[in-house]
Amino acid sequence: MSRAGHRGERLDALRTMLDRDGVLRLRDTAVRLGVSEMTIRRDIAEARDRFTCLGGHIVGALDSAAGDYVLDAEKDSHATAKAVACAQAVKLIEEDDTIFIDCGTTTPHLAARIPEGMRLTAICYSMNVAEILCHRNNIRLILLGGLYHPAAASFSGEEGLETLARINLNKAFISAGGVHETRGVTCSHFHEVPIKQMVIERALESHLVVDASKFGKVRPAHFAEVTAFTSIVSDRPSQ
Repeated sequence: MSRAGHRGERLDALRTMLDRDGVLRLRDTAVRLGVSEMTIRRDIAEARDRFTCLGGHIVGALDSAAGDYVLDAEKDSHATAKAVACAQAVKLIEEDDTIFIDCGTTTPHLAARIPEGMRLTAICYSMNVAEILCHRNNIRLILLGGLYHPAAASFSGEEGLETLARINLNKAFISAGGVHETRGVTCSHFHEVPIKQMVIERALESHLVVDASKFGKVRPAHFAEVTAFTSIVSDRPSQ
């Protein structure tokens, strides 16, 4: 993209790119707009009602307010269905696997169902999953750090992505807030998108673990197409 000469033009360009991509890397955006990262940060500071910069990524301002999803409010919703889905998903884990467990209110059910004594390396970026896994003697736990997001009890940032880029994954277990045939797989928090996308790219197998209430739903942050997953594991088949 050619240099955007004025702040207003750059902000309009940011809006267009966010609408298309969902989340933007700060450094890549600066290159595309032909300005420095500091210039982009200053632009965003002048438009806090439209954009937020989180851990080297640019997202819409609404995401910093957690949208319509807050962990404490969501954790008891469809709990039985989530547990059923995770009881199926845990059967996919094998001894000595290196696995990724996503954040959210579904995946703790998966973490809790990993058999006692199973030897694994597990990577996560959420406190609720880490809290379960850290008590397992045979699980080598890697918690991706960065900026903490209380509404999702998860982290984001370049440090976590850099760590993830050095790890080969056998299986990834991904959560989502919406699974739609044409709009793809979505979540409520834009800061989760870079991690989910890198995990899907690096894992030999990526399994989408959702309860059936997510089918047909669309959330604001798109991170994958339905076809990106090895399987969809749910309490009921998708329609």
